[in-house]
Amino acid sequence: AQLVESGGGLVLAGDSLRLSCTASADTFTSYTMAWFRQTPEKKEREFVAAISWNGVPRRVADSVQDRFVISRDNAKKTVYLQMDKLRPEDTALYFCAQDTRLGPRTGIISRSANDYTTWGQGTQVTVSS
Repeated sequence: AQLVESGGGLVLAGDSLRLSCTASADTFTSYTMAWFRQTPEKKEREFVAAISWNGVPRRVADSVQDRFVISRDNAKKTVYLQMDKLRPEDTALYFCAQDTRLGPRTGIISRSANDYTTWGQGTQVTVSS
């Protein structure tokens, strides 16, 4: 399976962006998808949001609660991250990832990057103050 992110860019604080991640495999529809982010200062990828195969449940990190929303369109094999009220501290390389550990349609969401088996190449988001 291949994941391709898009939608990143350079914006001002307070602006919005919508990231997209499109999968090549039809199995996209059966697995939890997530967004993580990474900065040069941190080695570990930080959990941002995740959504189960059918959209329920969803989880978001406390740091982006009430600002970011994750959604998916299984017909388009795409997961989205709507980011509003962006802050300079949201600047990072954003990755989408797929969790296939436990098999299809489990509805389990992990916040650990180690549990995700397939990753995209990342899309850069830079928020200027």
